[in-house]
Amino acid sequence: MIRFDKVTKRYPDGTEALKDVTVDLPARQLTAIIGPSGCGKTTLMKMVNKLENPTEGAIYIDDEPITGMDEVKLRRSIGYVIQRIGLFPHMTIADNVSLVPKLLNWPADKTDARSKELLQLVGLDPAVFMDRYPLELSGGQQQRVGVVRALAGDPNIVLMDEPFSALDPISREQLQDELRHLQQEIHKTIIFVTHDMDEALKIADTIVVMKDGQVEQVGTPQQLIDEPANEFVRNFIGTERINQKRSFGDRRLKEFAFLFDEDWAGEAERADAKLSVSDAYQLLEQSGKSRLAVVDEGTLVGFAGERELLRAALHVEKEATA
Repeated sequence: MIRFDKVTKRYPDGTEALKDVTVDLPARQLTAIIGPSGCGKTTLMKMVNKLENPTEGAIYIDDEPITGMDEVKLRRSIGYVIQRIGLFPHMTIADNVSLVPKLLNWPADKTDARSKELLQLVGLDPAVFMDRYPLELSGGQQQRVGVVRALAGDPNIVLMDEPFSALDPISREQLQDELRHLQQEIHKTIIFVTHDMDEALKIADTIVVMKDGQVEQVGTPQQLIDEPANEFVRNFIGTERINQKRSFGDRRLKEFAFLFDEDWAGEAERADAKLSVSDAYQLLEQSGKSRLAVVDEGTLVGFAGERELLRAALHVEKEATA
């Protein structure tokens, strides 16, 4: 867990980027930090790897204060993905990905195996891409490599600073989906800064909403939709979006099978694929379980939780506005 305890960031001109922020970011989950430009979200994220330091307060990783930690060692233990991708153009994809493992003195065979495994996980065939250079790849492919590079040293924490915002809408949506599937495989503590509420609702386990250097609300996507803490949060999410997600719509579960998880080891409530998404959400709430096992005429279609039902509602909304 990452904990911010009464953190303030004050610049020499008196500007306060953060004001007495206390918030816990859960371990092994994807937390989205969202808010308007200048709200302090990137400053908060950069404090985790000491790219920014607090004027007051303390930051803890797994209950250990980072104040006395060596900056170089700390940064090598934390993955970082930026909006501009930041691959070295004169280096092959293999060399770009292996930067941190080499700094950590990993054996060459371990580095090579890790690089190939991660490229495969993000849909890039190592045999095709390892020896290519960044400029030979599309923007979406380059950002996939950026994610792989951040994960190559097997960090527990990954920071992502608006990593998909410069991409075209199709590439962005694909990478959002791939990040969610990747997180189900690796279970890292991911801090994802974004200004896009739809993106946050789609990918995050927890959302931190910020305004003017302060935290306005922390909760799951559904908690923010059901119970926005104040008028700012309500307006930032958007009344139309809130109403859309609350109703979920009458479309059938079976139409959204492509959004559902294929595997789930925990308990799940059986749900007929002919149920509407709205009725399915009510069933999920009443069951007290975290997943529905969606069955179509005796065949398991997949497992759907709160996130998958939210994504179904988002899909309906995009169709309606297309």
